[in-house]
Amino acid sequence: MPQLQEIATQIRRDIVRMVHGCQSGHPGGSLGCTEYFTALYFKVLKHNTQFDMDAKNEDVFVLSNGHISPVYYSTLARSGYFAVDELKTFRRLNTRLQGHPTTHEHLPGVRIASGSLGQGMSVAIGAAYTKKLNKEPHLVYSLHGDGELQEGQIWEAMMFAAHHQLDNLIATVDWNGQQIDGPTKKVMNLGDLKAKFEAFGWETFVIEDGNDMDQMIAGLELAKTFVGKGKPIVNLMKTQMGKGVDFMEGSHEWHGIAPNDEQLAKALAQLGETSLGDY
Repeated sequence: MPQLQEIATQIRRDIVRMVHGCQSGHPGGSLGCTEYFTALYFKVLKHNTQFDMDAKNEDVFVLSNGHISPVYYSTLARSGYFAVDELKTFRRLNTRLQGHPTTHEHLPGVRIASGSLGQGMSVAIGAAYTKKLNKEPHLVYSLHGDGELQEGQIWEAMMFAAHHQLDNLIATVDWNGQQIDGPTKKVMNLGDLKAKFEAFGWETFVIEDGNDMDQMIAGLELAKTFVGKGKPIVNLMKTQMGKGVDFMEGSHEWHGIAPNDEQLAKALAQLGETSLGDY
């Protein structure tokens, strides 16, 4: 099996090619979260590519910030949920790979329609509560954008999770400091996120470099050691938007625009080829 870093590189190649192919989509956050998805799906998550919507005997993943669908779709395809060749249909009419993940197309691996920000925490908590009630040992993982935390529903859901001691939930926040209109500090400052999550009763950790594969794996594994100890768990994951492509890195402007032909060629040259090959 290819090493995790090589898988991450190929996923990044897929992301920029997908968004370029339809001249639409969100490359910035997708590139920034690549290590998270690679570590989760190829190392940590106990999942079954023979997709079952009920997920009774496996872990569950909930993507809340659904606009980063390119990294999600590439990860699902590369881990065996559907054919890699289908990635070329991204954002095309009447295909399963829409701009935000949806369920009515029945794409394997996708359990909720997401993209309306603020809702994924509630869904993940519902899944975790269900597993608790059914006395299932498996876990629920979720991913959220930091700008998404400006939605009030997130904080209501967090109170519910702490009150019901949903210690089978491991949430992660992509803490890149950017959102579509600019830096989060300018749009609506999030303040001390660690202190806020702790005040809401969550076991809270910071991954200082979420674009370092070893740190990413270690962060997820550390979070797992707190399962069953009475508190929901969150990783605040510091990443760079656009990671891996130098002209995209750290800029909110690449939140939701596509590279042109010249920019695509430059990005692919920087990323380099892998043994996995492009779709």
